[in-house]
Amino acid sequence: MGTSLTDQFREQLHRWIDANQRKRFTLLFKASQDGCAAQTFHTLCNNKGPTITILYNTNGSVYGGYTSTSWHSNNTYSADDKAFLFRLRHNGNCQPQKFCKIQMADTAIYGHSNYGPTFGGSNGHDLKTFTSIVNKNGTFFPLNGSTSLGSYYDMQGQNYNTVMNGHMQVLDLEVYCVEEMKMLQRPWVRNVEWHPRFMKELKESIETYKPLPGLGLQQTRILMVGQVGSGKSSFFNTINSIFRGHISGQANAGSAEHSLTTMYRMYQVRDGYAGKPLNFRLCDTRGLEEDQGLDDHEISYLLDGHVPDRFQFNPAVSLSPEVMGFVKGPTLGDRIHCVAFVVDSSTVDVISEKVLERIKNMQTKMNQRSIPQVVLLTKIDRICELVTDEIGDVFVSPSVKECVDRVAMAMGVPRSHILPVKNYECEVELDQNVNILSLLCLRQLLHFSDDYLYNQLDQIEAEKSSQTQMKE
Repeated sequence: MGTSLTDQFREQLHRWIDANQRKRFTLLFKASQDGCAAQTFHTLCNNKGPTITILYNTNGSVYGGYTSTSWHSNNTYSADDKAFLFRLRHNGNCQPQKFCKIQMADTAIYGHSNYGPTFGGSNGHDLKTFTSIVNKNGTFFPLNGSTSLGSYYDMQGQNYNTVMNGHMQVLDLEVYCVEEMKMLQRPWVRNVEWHPRFMKELKESIETYKPLPGLGLQQTRILMVGQVGSGKSSFFNTINSIFRGHISGQANAGSAEHSLTTMYRMYQVRDGYAGKPLNFRLCDTRGLEEDQGLDDHEISYLLDGHVPDRFQFNPAVSLSPEVMGFVKGPTLGDRIHCVAFVVDSSTVDVISEKVLERIKNMQTKMNQRSIPQVVLLTKIDRICELVTDEIGDVFVSPSVKECVDRVAMAMGVPRSHILPVKNYECEVELDQNVNILSLLCLRQLLHFSDDYLYNQLDQIEAEKSSQTQMKE
């Protein structure tokens, strides 16, 4: 059994606390990470406003308590008419039940400097989680608190055994800050309609897309670069699914220690089942790692079109002109016309300095070639519960906007080049708003690709004009 607040638990707690107002749950204290000590609990959780305390016991039961007032170390009781105890799971089975106050609202919680979270009054606390310091015993914490369920909270026939299995051995204890989740008053990206008509317009604009005329190109090429697990291959699968009409897993995607992509693939997206290829390719390559993945020479060769489709990378042998299949005379159509850095929004704050340095080196080579760069910000549903519940709220989400701002600053690209996206990962059916967001990203990638092609066309026309003037 997991020891973290699942989406199912969050949804249940939302309904119990306030069904009309979405809440943000921010982890303040986790015994397995911070140590099970009263002083640490109070240092991290005092004066933080409403909180939810959750205990995960060794029998698969999950229970705890909510208070709308702040924890403190004053060794006094606090009134709270909104406080309640709860059970979410018993013996691994989902059995949610809420236990409200029955008397003496002025003794809802007890803030004691030497106690962990404590609910209920002086004549036997309903739930005193622990005192002082509790050391871990193998895989669990043998909490030294006490219970007197039913003293100040209505347990509705439940007891120590049916809530806590008759003991206080827990795998973990967490305390979350509970805050109102406020949306931005105005969306930071305008003119987006979450409507079937708009999705149809986006899809048709991509189906009819053709590279800039006058250059003889059949397809635009977009290179996807990102860390292992960031969602490069999943983005192709998402786009492919939209045009296939069902969830597709053509590209190898998933979670692994090292990149699942070992072969350079220039994926084509077809218009419908067995339809004609659309006029762009999404190029997928090895995931970035601190000491593995693309090196400076390989990225240069990729950008310049020297690497053929289905080229198998060999970590032991660096790519060079002597390698079989190396394209020695690439044309404009072989080059990369736009680069999409794929970044996992839920890990933005822990990207290593080595990876950032590698990205900066790549950007230097792209800038030298005037190749536009875009950031696909994936897994946005993991950083904002608003977006978890409704993808259409992405552009009024403060969390997503803040993440966009941080990534723009870290990577030195305009905010308009940071594109939030939600890939298909666990879904079995297509979702209209997921499709709209993905198609918006793809349309922008094609627009940036055309910017690169316009520069190439300007250069070609300038060279022709110069040659004409020289002949005259």
